[in-house]
Amino acid sequence: MQDGVCENFTAALLLPYLGAHGSGLSFVPAEDLAAAVRQLTDAGFELHFHAIGDRAIRDVLDALAGARRTGLRHQIAHVQVVQPSDIPRFHELGVTATIQPLWAVNDAAMTELTAPRLGHRRAGRQYPFRSLRAAGAVLAAGSDWPVSDTDPLRGVHVAVNRRAPDTDDEPFLPEQAMDLVDALAAYTAGSSWVNHAEGETGTVEVGRAADLVVLDRDPFTLPPEEIGQCQVDLTMVDGVVVHERT
Repeated sequence: MQDGVCENFTAALLLPYLGAHGSGLSFVPAEDLAAAVRQLTDAGFELHFHAIGDRAIRDVLDALAGARRTGLRHQIAHVQVVQPSDIPRFHELGVTATIQPLWAVNDAAMTELTAPRLGHRRAGRQYPFRSLRAAGAVLAAGSDWPVSDTDPLRGVHVAVNRRAPDTDDEPFLPEQAMDLVDALAAYTAGSSWVNHAEGETGTVEVGRAADLVVLDRDPFTLPPEEIGQCQVDLTMVDGVVVHERT
């Protein structure tokens, strides 16, 4: 847990928030973080970081760059405010961006709390999913439940549309919208890969576990704004039906 959140001025930023509220909290000083990362990676630990602000993200990337052992599957969760120069480092360092697409919307938390406190330039650097993917980063998607809704189809909808289902809000930084195939892959193959399960699940292939979801319609044939209307007809885990919609 390297920092807090933007809404209460605790996400760690390189420059202060607007309105003389400081620049957030780094829960682990950069020097201590780098030393801990070296020790943990030497012991073979793969590390999962909460990092929201650009200073927190840079401190984590710098610490991982100084690790002596390579090939481990580290991940940074949330990646909200990212400096453009740090985006290619995810791929260069082999760090997975664990994203929560549902947050990339113009809701009250964004328009009333976050964006005014970041200012226009930094507010435009939030949740850069498309840029991370274009730079070669592995994306793994999740909900951060119980903070937000667990429904992955709602998350896929927001990843593609950058606004919540059933709303006509202005899309949030639509240039960072993901292609549908990349959004689905983040929820399946990406999450499988970061958990070392890519040989068992995450894709529909011969030899993989029959972890399958059947939707009531094909999202690739729908207008993007209707993706969130998809419903799950059936769910299988390792070949066993665990859910059927009646």
